[in-house]
Amino acid sequence: MKRYTSLLFLAFVLVLGTVVGVTFLSGYADRTPAASERTVTVYTTMPPEQASLLASEYEKTKKVGVRFVPMTGDELTARLKKEGAEPKADMVLADSSVMRKGAAMGAFVPYFSEETDSVADSLKDEEGAWTGVWYDPVVFCVNSDYMRTLPRIPETWAEFAAYPDMRVGMTDFLAADAASNLYFTLLTVYGEPEVFQWLSAIHPKVVQYVKFLSTPVRMAGMGEVDAAVAVQSETLRYLSDGYPLRIVYPMDGTAYMLTGAGLLRDGRPSAEAFLEWLLSDEAHLALQRENVFFVPANPGTLAYKQMAGKNVVLFDAAPAFTAEERSALLDRWLQNVRFK
Repeated sequence: MKRYTSLLFLAFVLVLGTVVGVTFLSGYADRTPAASERTVTVYTTMPPEQASLLASEYEKTKKVGVRFVPMTGDELTARLKKEGAEPKADMVLADSSVMRKGAAMGAFVPYFSEETDSVADSLKDEEGAWTGVWYDPVVFCVNSDYMRTLPRIPETWAEFAAYPDMRVGMTDFLAADAASNLYFTLLTVYGEPEVFQWLSAIHPKVVQYVKFLSTPVRMAGMGEVDAAVAVQSETLRYLSDGYPLRIVYPMDGTAYMLTGAGLLRDGRPSAEAFLEWLLSDEAHLALQRENVFFVPANPGTLAYKQMAGKNVVLFDAAPAFTAEERSALLDRWLQNVRFK
């Protein structure tokens, strides 16, 4: 009888253990992050190659996937409007003009943290809808050999326009967002008469209005032009490759392209963590390893403290022209300067 009692007790223990084990595993499964929590979907206007390297670095270090959906600024704005309160992405990483439009239509969930608080007010939405993560100022990129011949270095937009016998490289205002943003920003700050006077003075010295932001920098580095109006990121890229270039920051201020990030869904820790990462040194080091040099918006990062141009004077006024006004202003430049 004792033998059967022992067998019954053993059977009871085995059954109890099975029940407890299944219950425990079921509860654990409920606490395991779903696949959607291990992936962040991001609408972006960034070039696909830059987005790809950020996604690769984040997945490698944080074990969380990032799925970027690249599109133009107009496409992204239309997508935010269409999806409304039911977005199919977790966040947006895009040019500040897109972020401002998204904030105006209430697309973003306000987000505040110690890192976002460190970003200057001029580089983020005052209501926390989006935060700038990096920017790229326009500079005067000057050939080093040419600079040594100058009795005085032009340090303002008016001085640069008036400087005699200087061969200039520029990106066509119709060819790239950063180029048109410079044009519209100068118009916003100085007004049309003064800006058209400068552009008319520069025009005879322009060797070529080119299509890409990198071309004026390459031309200056090769001595094909003496100086270029260029974005800093491309200038630093060529400097890192050994080209003889110097950066001159306009003392009266300059335009810049600002990239911002904003959350589309509330209560998504994975998306919040990715936004915080974009404000960190890790993100900028990942970009710099691939020769992508943006100025961090977070001044607390080591990357910001070591970055050239951190003290550049930025124009406060953001262009607020409508699409129709922009088109008309570009037409006036073509008629009165470019093809006059």
